[in-house]
Amino acid sequence: MRIPDFFIVGAPKCGTTAMNDYLRQHPEIFLPKRKEINFFGSDLVFYKPRVTKEEYLSYFAGAKDEKRVGEAAVWYLYSKLAAAEIKAFSPDGSIIIMLRNPVDMMYSMHAQRLYNDNEDLRDFEQALAAEEDRQQGRRIYKNASNAMGFFYRDAARYTQQVRRYFEVFGREKVHVIIFDDFKKDTPRSFRETCEFLGVNTQFHPELNVINPSKTVHSEALRSFLRYPPPSVRWFLRLLGLRPVEWGFKGWLKRLNTKVEPRPAINLALKQSLQAEFFPEVEQLSELLGRDLTHWCRMNVAKAA
Repeated sequence: MRIPDFFIVGAPKCGTTAMNDYLRQHPEIFLPKRKEINFFGSDLVFYKPRVTKEEYLSYFAGAKDEKRVGEAAVWYLYSKLAAAEIKAFSPDGSIIIMLRNPVDMMYSMHAQRLYNDNEDLRDFEQALAAEEDRQQGRRIYKNASNAMGFFYRDAARYTQQVRRYFEVFGREKVHVIIFDDFKKDTPRSFRETCEFLGVNTQFHPELNVINPSKTVHSEALRSFLRYPPPSVRWFLRLLGLRPVEWGFKGWLKRLNTKVEPRPAINLALKQSLQAEFFPEVEQLSELLGRDLTHWCRMNVAKAA
């Protein structure tokens, strides 16, 4: 059986879903339909049972003679243990990391968690203010699928996360993509990723917009689809079906989705966060050998 030999490890809201979709189209690459299997990272806290090794390997049973086999899960980057666990599982594995302006990433991540019903604090500033309580296990939203997503600032502190993968795999086995580059010239970014993976760089995928900013029309319908009432579950079991097998569930979810840009982040909050993250971005710039301080510098100057 084939096992993964490359891993898209994060960060959240940095283009990993799009890259995963584009690479899945490549005839020399196998990626399972499911993203976020979350087998590695034994220190990560999910509120549903983790997959077993047998279940994990079953996702790659369809791989045949493709040159590369991979998977994607954004919390692998955040995890302190995932890098070593992946290395032990796939010693020659390759790593893809995607990074974005930390303030933009946190704001987008908050919107995604609201859409997925993983967050109950609708105001971004309030969600940031609740981080200390949530670190202590308080004010945790009962519907959330994981604990890490409540810690927006921790998820955006990339330097130590990236350094961990550099140390475990070596820099030559880690490909870092900056979201700005990916958005500005997606074909080039895709081509460079194919070169890193050693597959045909002349393949051109359909570059559709993946995972845009969105909300729901009805929170009640979202809740019903995510947590069907006991009577509905009983009826499905009677038919021998699980909720995920409802033929119309995906259709209803799409019908309930409203794609629209999120209002701009409050300027004062943005400037405050940029000032807060400036030292972190300086460290990341030094680690990557690329100046990324423009993510923070201009508005820090204005704030001063």
